Amino acid sequence: MRFRDRQAAGLVLVDPVTTLIAESGLEPDRLQVLALPRGGVPVARPIADALGVRLRILLVRKVGLPGHPELAMGAIAALGGRLVEVDNPEVLTAYGIDRQTWERVEARERQELQRRTERFAGFLATDPADAPVLLVDDGLATGATMRAAVTALRAAGAGPILAAVPVASRQALEDLTADGILTVCLTTPDPLIAVGAAFRDFSQLTDDEVLDLLQSGG
Repeated sequence: MRFRDRQAAGLVLVDPVTTLIAESGLEPDRLQVLALPRGGVPVARPIADALGVRLRILLVRKVGLPGHPELAMGAIAALGGRLVEVDNPEVLTAYGIDRQTWERVEARERQELQRRTERFAGFLATDPADAPVLLVDDGLATGATMRAAVTALRAAGAGPILAAVPVASRQALEDLTADGILTVCLTTPDPLIAVGAAFRDFSQLTDDEVLDLLQSGG
């Protein structure tokens, strides 16, 4: 399965997500829909519109391997003044990454999280207060950013957590399922070469484009 772009994938996700919410017996009026920026925002926009809820974002950043930034050593997420981190032990071990290297890369990503906190003020995830949460991203390779988001939400007292993505690796999905996350995924290439390969248009979004999408739902 290949999608025209992220928003087209989001439209395809609407029906299975709606079905999952209904089958899970969740309270739709309490549901929070949180996109992982930037790529998750256009995927989440049609889902939030269909559910009639406000779209917000949960700030996460991949902690990329030096020299190969697309390969996640782990990820960090910020919510309610808390910062959480998760790592990919297999990557850290395979590449012999020490704590000093991790901290150097993480420091740079923390700065980007702070910049986005200021840039997207007014659209950031709020205290979940035991509410159910739907997390949306444009795809999962290692799944590190999604796991960081889940960790942050649980630390903040979220209720049941669901996830929706157009494409994912089998391992990432298995990890989420093992962690008790109900997940909707449209395609699982084996092997997953790159998330972007599932889209004809996978161009990077600017901050202004993200803000336009966040504002478009009112």
